Amino acid sequence: MKKGFLLFVLLVFTLLTARSAEDWGRNGHRATGAIAEKYLTKKAKRNIKKLLDGQSLALVSTYADEIKSDSKYRKYGPWHYVNFPFDSTYEKHEKNEAGDIIVAINKSIEVLKDEDASKEDKIFSLKLLVHFIGDLHQPLHIGLAEDKGGNDFQVRWFDEGTNLHTVWDTKMIEDYNMSYSELAANEKELSKSELEQIQQGSVTDWMYESRTLCKDIYGNTEVGEKLWYPYMYQYMDVLRMQLQKGGIRLAEVLNDVFG
Repeated sequence: MKKGFLLFVLLVFTLLTARSAEDWGRNGHRATGAIAEKYLTKKAKRNIKKLLDGQSLALVSTYADEIKSDSKYRKYGPWHYVNFPFDSTYEKHEKNEAGDIIVAINKSIEVLKDEDASKEDKIFSLKLLVHFIGDLHQPLHIGLAEDKGGNDFQVRWFDEGTNLHTVWDTKMIEDYNMSYSELAANEKELSKSELEQIQQGSVTDWMYESRTLCKDIYGNTEVGEKLWYPYMYQYMDVLRMQLQKGGIRLAEVLNDVFG
């Protein structure tokens, strides 16, 4: 009996530990949501709080990933990214009939601005919007179809086999070892002109900015390469700035929608 109880405790501990490790990968989205809240107008903050029944942007930021396991939401899978060749453009390349991240953001904004949309639809669209603005600033979400946005680009992270997309999604953030609230609290201090520059532009402009960074990453990373401390030194500040830009721009979009 005692042995069985100890095995049960060990199993629970193992599952909780595995879950915690999985949760670290969500820190990027949560940091972006937390940063956005600092740049919201009072009116926007009030309206969003009312719509979400008090839930924070950080909390809802992972919703679009959480629903992937539900088959009824499978159609939203292509909305997390856009792929096109480096020698082409978004405008010229053939579009995915199921949509892409640009379509997703614009449709989410459209629903939020629709006075006839139900509260349920607006909540759903807001949760998607928070997530997709975050995805827009992850460079590998503006990637190449042939390697599925870096998912088939095999590398080593320290001594662990992984892929380039996962390095940017989770590995660097995990090894930086900051919670999402710490990442948000330690964002770079910006001058007024720097802030205004980040806030300028359209969703497509922001996409192309991430695209430029994606090209840089491919130019500085080889298939099978061992990525470790030098890679963190090269790109961690860039990654943190992408989280910050995502938060600032998310707030800019939400301030326009909610006042």
